[in-house]
Amino acid sequence: MRYIFSAVFVSVLLGLAGPSRYACAAQNDAKLKALQSNIATLQAQKAAKEKRRTELFSLLQQQENDIASLAKALNFTQISIKANQSEQQALTLEGQRIAAEIMQQREALAAQMRSAYVAGNNDLTKMLFNQEVAGELERMLTYYQYFYAQRKSNIDHFQNLIASLAENQAQLEVKQTKLKTLAARQSQQSAALAAEQLERQALLNELTAAIKDDEAKLNQLKEDEERLLAAIAKAKAALKRQNDDVILAGLSNLRGQLLVPASGQLKRLFGQRRQGQLRWKGIIFNGNTGEPIKSIHTGKVLYAGWLRGFGLVLVIDHGAGYMSVYGHNQALLKEPGDIVQRGETIALMGQSGGQNRPNLYFELRKKGIPVNPTAWLDL
Repeated sequence: MRYIFSAVFVSVLLGLAGPSRYACAAQNDAKLKALQSNIATLQAQKAAKEKRRTELFSLLQQQENDIASLAKALNFTQISIKANQSEQQALTLEGQRIAAEIMQQREALAAQMRSAYVAGNNDLTKMLFNQEVAGELERMLTYYQYFYAQRKSNIDHFQNLIASLAENQAQLEVKQTKLKTLAARQSQQSAALAAEQLERQALLNELTAAIKDDEAKLNQLKEDEERLLAAIAKAKAALKRQNDDVILAGLSNLRGQLLVPASGQLKRLFGQRRQGQLRWKGIIFNGNTGEPIKSIHTGKVLYAGWLRGFGLVLVIDHGAGYMSVYGHNQALLKEPGDIVQRGETIALMGQSGGQNRPNLYFELRKKGIPVNPTAWLDL
C-alpha cells in the first residue's frame, strides 16, 4: 500500500512539474523570437542608415562638383576683369599721349601760320612780277616749297592723330561694355555659388548627423584612406602607359626647402590621434575660400577628382616615389597628366569633402608612406 501511495505521489509531482517546465521553455522561445526580431530591426535600420549615408555622400559629391564648376568659372571671370581693366588703363594712357601730341601739333601749325602771316610782304604773286628781285625769288620759291611740304606733313600727321584718338576711344568703349558684361556675369556666378553653398551646408548638417557615431566615423576614415590609396594606384597605373620627356628627380635633396602650398594658419596635426587608433597623416592650412593653392615643387598630376573624405583632391607625382596630396579644394585647375611647376596655382582653397570651414588638407608621401610635411616645407 505504501508503494502505491509513493507512486501516486511521484506522479502528481511530475504532473505538476511538467507544465511549469513547458511554460518556461515557451517563455524562452518568446524571448528569443523577440530578441531576433529586435536584431533584425536594428540590422534593417543600420542598413537603411548606411544606404542613406551613401546617398548623402553621392549628393555631396554632386553639389561640390557643381560648386567647383561655378568657382572655376568665377575665377576665370575675375581674371578676365583684371585683364580688361589693365587694357582699359593702357588705352587711357595711349589716349592721353595722343591728345598731348595733338596739342603739340596744333601749336606747331599755329606757329607756321603766324610765320606765313609775318612773311606776307613777300607775297609770292607780287614777287613773280618783280624782275628786280629774281635771285631772291628763287630763294623764296625754295623756302615756300619746304614750308608747304612741312605744313602738309604736319597736317597729315595731325589728321592721323585725330583718327588714332577716335579709334582709341572706340576701343575703350568696347572694353567698358565688355567689362559691364563681365561684372554682370560675376554677380550671377557669385549668387549661384552662394546658393549652392547654402544647399551644401544643409546637406552637410544631415550627413554629420548620419555619421556621428564614433565607430562609424572611424570606419569612414579608414575607408576614405583606402579610397585615396586606390585612386592613386589606379591613376599611377594609367599614367605609366603615357610616354613623356619630363624627368622627375624626386624631393630627397629638398628637405626643408619645399614651397608652402597655401597661406593661412597652419595646424601641425601629423602623427596626432585622430579617431580611435587612427592618427593624422597630414597637416591643415586654414584660410579663405578661393585662395590659390600652389604646387610645392615641379611634378606631374596623378589624380584630380572628388574622393569621399577628401573632397576635391589633387595628387602630384614628384618622382622617385614622392607624392604630394592637396585636399578639400573648392576647384581644381589641373588635369591628370598635366606638368606643373614649383609655385604654380593648381587649385582654389575650399571646404569640399564635408568640411565646416575652408582649408587645405596636405599630405606628403614617400613610396606610399606618409611623412611629416612640416619637416620638408620651408616654414
